[in-house]
Amino acid sequence: MLSQRSSAARTVLLATLTLILGLAALPLAARAQDEASVVPEDTTGSSRLESYPTSIAGEFTPGKGFNIIKTKRGSLNISGYGLLRYLNQMPGDQTFTDHLGRKRTVKARNDINWHRSMVWVSGFLYVPQMRYTMTIWSLPTTQQTLVFGNLFYTVNKALTFGGGIAPNLTARSMEGSWPYWAATDRQMGEEFFRAGFSSGFFIRGEPISRLSYIASVNTNLSQLGVTAADDSRDFAYSTSLTWMPTTGEFGARGGVPDLEDHQQLATRFGVSACTAKEGRGAPVGQPNKETQLRLSDGVYAFEEGALADTVTVKNLNYTEVAVSAGVKYHGFSLMGEAYYRKLSNFDATSPLPLSKVEDQGFQVEAMHMFVPKTLGIYVAGGYVSDDFKRFPWEVAGGASLFPFHSYLWRLNLHVVHVEKSPTGSNFGYYTAGQTGTTLSLATDVLF
Repeated sequence: MLSQRSSAARTVLLATLTLILGLAALPLAARAQDEASVVPEDTTGSSRLESYPTSIAGEFTPGKGFNIIKTKRGSLNISGYGLLRYLNQMPGDQTFTDHLGRKRTVKARNDINWHRSMVWVSGFLYVPQMRYTMTIWSLPTTQQTLVFGNLFYTVNKALTFGGGIAPNLTARSMEGSWPYWAATDRQMGEEFFRAGFSSGFFIRGEPISRLSYIASVNTNLSQLGVTAADDSRDFAYSTSLTWMPTTGEFGARGGVPDLEDHQQLATRFGVSACTAKEGRGAPVGQPNKETQLRLSDGVYAFEEGALADTVTVKNLNYTEVAVSAGVKYHGFSLMGEAYYRKLSNFDATSPLPLSKVEDQGFQVEAMHMFVPKTLGIYVAGGYVSDDFKRFPWEVAGGASLFPFHSYLWRLNLHVVHVEKSPTGSNFGYYTAGQTGTTLSLATDVLF
């Protein structure tokens, strides 16, 4: 008990010192706000490549980067993102009971990691309307490195079409806001209800002023860890609509912080939907490769015995709808999203005691830039109403410091208390089944 208290005290002390050091940098950053030296001068003799708007997902949209070359045949720009993070999920030793009454171990983490690296090579080919993005994505926490890309063509404001790795449009964060969030990763609601990224074709545009759409056809709900040989012959289909009635915009990438310090009320309303027939990606008797879909107790839907002892689900139908709304004004932002998801038509090795699993939920985030364009304080919460009557929920809060008054560099302190986490991964803040407090100290750069 004494050692646990000492560990907790050290954790709180580390968090406090980090926040104090970040706040101490505020006067220096404020004095430098109007100095040209805040942003390094481009001495290469080439101007920065224009900032292309988000084409399909924020994860695949470069920053401003550095313009390497620009000729009649095309252009080449290089930009990058990096995240260093300390994460502590407490208590370290805990178990949870799943919806079938089986006790499982919670794998709580306490680690320091260079968590995520992304490098984008992007530009246009022959005509400005034809654009490409090649992405190098690395996650040292899981020892994964991937290289993928997108190719797309803009006909006019109403239509851009393309193909490559694209998101299934199941939550607002899948529509391009990354990494402009309050913290550096998703909250519980989005992380649990969202689908993943997969190869596909997409179209997007703004056919009517302030009303935009995205539609995508993907190979599956998540391609990570699933090879082409493991895919079924079925596709995932998703679409979203976004309406921004007051100002026609919602800040950079439609993110959470109001670094723009809106002087007029900015509003954003959205709806998205997705449907798919999803498989486990592996033969019965082998571990499932599909790891995006979890039940509300944190168990993988395709894991052997997930819905009944010794029974394996081979295929299922997936349906999801999400509705979101947000406002920004004078450095304050408020965002909310509600979700509905159904898993049904189970193709299993034996009859199951249920024909469908339905989950509803919501999450809410509020953030205020206490120091305009520099320091934001935020709170968040989420809840899941599930068929298994577990009712997971969370409350969270933290602070994000932007020393250069832009998304170029951020320092973040994030604290979450979660009850019966329905989601978990090495990407975000959660471990499946976890009940307790998670502390994250992180810094990230986007250039």
